[in-house]
Amino acid sequence: MGTHMLLKLIREGLGRIIVAIDWVFSPKKVQRNSNAQAQADSDAASISLYQFYACPFCIKTRRAVRRLNISMTYRDAQKGPFREELNREGGHIKVPCLRIETDGAVEWMYESKDIINYLDQRFAA
Repeated sequence: MGTHMLLKLIREGLGRIIVAIDWVFSPKKVQRNSNAQAQADSDAASISLYQFYACPFCIKTRRAVRRLNISMTYRDAQKGPFREELNREGGHIKVPCLRIETDGAVEWMYESKDIINYLDQRFAA
């Protein structure tokens, strides 16, 4: 087994451990009244998160989505059509990446810290 393969296995294994820990220690969700929640979910319909399941930065971003209590569309960019779409339209394969559509214009936001700041500003209760 090559070094690259070994590092990939270690990274994937650690990512799965982080996923399990994240599941056990889920953040507390923001509470909104039903109208405010419906508005937040409606606003979230125009954004989607391209991510890898076990990526620590993606997990961090998903925690923020869960904490903000918004319905988010997740796109698995590990392989397949969403990976190709991310590369073709976003410019490169790097996750997490938030696709934001506003009035027909599309913005691709990379970096978990930037994504979380954006979500906090847009969906804070």
